[in-house]
This record gives sequence, structure tokens and C-alpha cells, in this order.
Amino acid sequence: MSALKNFIDKQKPHFEKGGKLEKLHSIFDGLETFLFVPNATSKSGTHIHDAADTKRTMVIVILALVPALLFGMYNVGYQHFLAIGQSVGLWSEFIYGFLAVLPFIVVSYGVGLGIEFTVAQIKGHEIQEGFLVSGFLIPLIVPIDTPLWMVAVATAFAVIFAKEVFGGTGMNIFNVALVTRAFLFFAYPTFMSGDVVWVRTAQTFGLGAGTPVDGYSGATVLGQVATSEISNPQITNILGNPIGFIDGFLGFIPGSIGETSTLAILIGAAVLLITGVASWKTMFSVFAGGAILALVFNMWGPNTAAAHFPWFNHLVFGGFAFGAVFMATDPVTSARTETGKYIYGFLIGAMTIIIRVLNPGYPEGMMLAILLMNIFAPLIDYYVVEANIKRRLKRIVK
Repeated sequence: MSALKNFIDKQKPHFEKGGKLEKLHSIFDGLETFLFVPNATSKSGTHIHDAADTKRTMVIVILALVPALLFGMYNVGYQHFLAIGQSVGLWSEFIYGFLAVLPFIVVSYGVGLGIEFTVAQIKGHEIQEGFLVSGFLIPLIVPIDTPLWMVAVATAFAVIFAKEVFGGTGMNIFNVALVTRAFLFFAYPTFMSGDVVWVRTAQTFGLGAGTPVDGYSGATVLGQVATSEISNPQITNILGNPIGFIDGFLGFIPGSIGETSTLAILIGAAVLLITGVASWKTMFSVFAGGAILALVFNMWGPNTAAAHFPWFNHLVFGGFAFGAVFMATDPVTSARTETGKYIYGFLIGAMTIIIRVLNPGYPEGMMLAILLMNIFAPLIDYYVVEANIKRRLKRIVK
């Protein structure tokens, strides 16, 4: 590593002001700070330095996402071979899923980082680290059948209009990855409605011949619930076999790439909580809000399958767990006061269930709930702070 550091130090003058590669300074700086901790020191004022800078925090989030990504890759292959009736080994299923998911990651990072590098160079700013996580999240929250050009367009829209126009990393009011999904949902609803998924096959990727079908469309669990009659719910997998809580918890169901396995998501949650990166208050409150509202609908809801879908199933199907762990806890767009985190999380969970139950046209709900609460997060914090001020003033008066 010391040899690499010395090489970078020798090249650095070429990218500084007056150097022949001055116009590429932001790109060089981004690469240098990604590989090594900057050696710049403060010249004035009092500063408290912490080894856990923004870049390192982002890396921890990415590590927490790895279990969901790896299982998502496997599940893509598993669902494919299940649909076409072929029995292959675990590694064959994983490799197939890996080849299917990899292009999404490449497109997400290629488009997003390309825009961020360009904007940073134009402004003469350092490249921020925020998209390291957003670029990883985007492939995990889209269906595997989404065309890559749609992912590219949606990513570009989100980075420009949900992030850069607000001032860049740390200034955005909406979660960038969710804005990408929202753009796809409203611009291309047939791909992102949340009720139908499409299982890709080998012929789709040009990986083999003799496959019986080119693709297989099937309704997700929440899509089936939204269209079922309460007296005769039909919650099944691609082959028509019943699906239950354990299937949703382990993740052997159709769905967006990284959202199917609650177990893998909870492993990521443990990483975030142990390292102190995410707030357990927000995370817990989302699950609590969802569980309570789902239970209320189970007891007094309308006479529909969605209202009487067991409350615990709501927590493991769809994007509920993924949103609670990785989206609602976004430190930039969520509530920041300690009391506000409880309120913010609870309302996200409750709103998700309300959308799922009362809006059969959109059986998911988590995306819209989080984006809605992103708007109200500053308001929640404002009233929490005001309440604290009033309480302290009363103490002084007494």
C-alpha cells in the first residue's frame, strides 16, 4: 500500500491548480480519498477529529447491505430455475443471479457517479461520498425485469433533481434511491406497480438454449393479497404452492432484488446498530407502527384480504423490512431529534399499512410512506424542539 501511496503522491501535482490535468482534479481527489485517509490538517480554529468520517460510515452501510445483495442474487436464479422447472445446484443459481444483477450495479454507479464527478468538477468542489450508498441501494429496490435504460434515466433524474439541485450530499430532503424508484413507478407503472414481477430466463441473457420459456410473469405476495377475496385468499409461489411467514422471512419468494429476505436484512440491521450508524429508535418505531396498524385492521378493518392479512406477515413481505432498516434510517432525510425518531418511524410504518390496505391499486406502500415522511421530518423535529424549549422555560418560571 505504501508503494501505491507514493505513486499517488507523485501524480498529485499534475492534478492541482496549474497542473496539466487540473480539469480532472475532482476525479483524482475522489480516488485518492477513497483509497487513503486525507493527510490535510486544520490550519485554524478548534476541530475534533474522528476516524469514522463520512466515507467510512458509507462503507459500513454498504457492508450491511451485502447479505441482502448476495441473497437477492441467489433468489433471482432460484426463482428462474423454479419457474422453468429445472433443478440445478446452489452455485448455478447464484451465478445466474449474479450475472443478472451485476448490470444493474454497473449502470447505477456508472450514471450516478458520472453525474457527481461532472458536477463536482464544474463547481470545483470535492466529490462527496453520498452516492456510494445510493448507488448500491438502487439495484436492490427495483424488479429484476426493469430495463437497464430505465434504471439509467431514473438514476440520472434522482441524482440531478433530488440531490444536486438541493446542494449535494447532506442537503437533499428526499431519499435519492427512493426518488429513483418513485420516478420509475410514476413514469413506467407497468414495471413498478409492486404487484407483478417477471422471472428472467437464460434465453433472456443469451446464456443458453433449450429453455422452455423466455420469461415468466407472476404476482408478488402483496399483489395477490390486494386482488384476493377474504373468503378465498390465493397466496402462492410461481408453482402455485402456498406461501407463509417463513417463506417471507427467509426470502424464497419473487420480489425486488434485495427486499425478499427479512433474515438477510436483519443481519444488515445488526451491523448498523452495533456500529452505531443507524438509529434503533427509528428502526424499531417503523416495525411498531406497522404491526400496530396491521393489527388494528385485522380486528376492525374493511372486509378485504389486505385488511385481514395477518399483521406479522406485513412485516416480512414486500419492502417493509428493507425500508425500515435501510431507508427510514437515512440520517439526512429522517428526523434527527431523539423523540422525533420515534414519531417519524411510527408514522412510516403506520402509513405503509394504510396504503397497502386502503389503496389496492398500489399494494406495496413503503416507498410512498417514507417519501411522504421525508417532507414532514423537519416539521416533526421543529415541534419536538419547541416542546423541549417550553418545558425548560416552565422549569425556570417555577
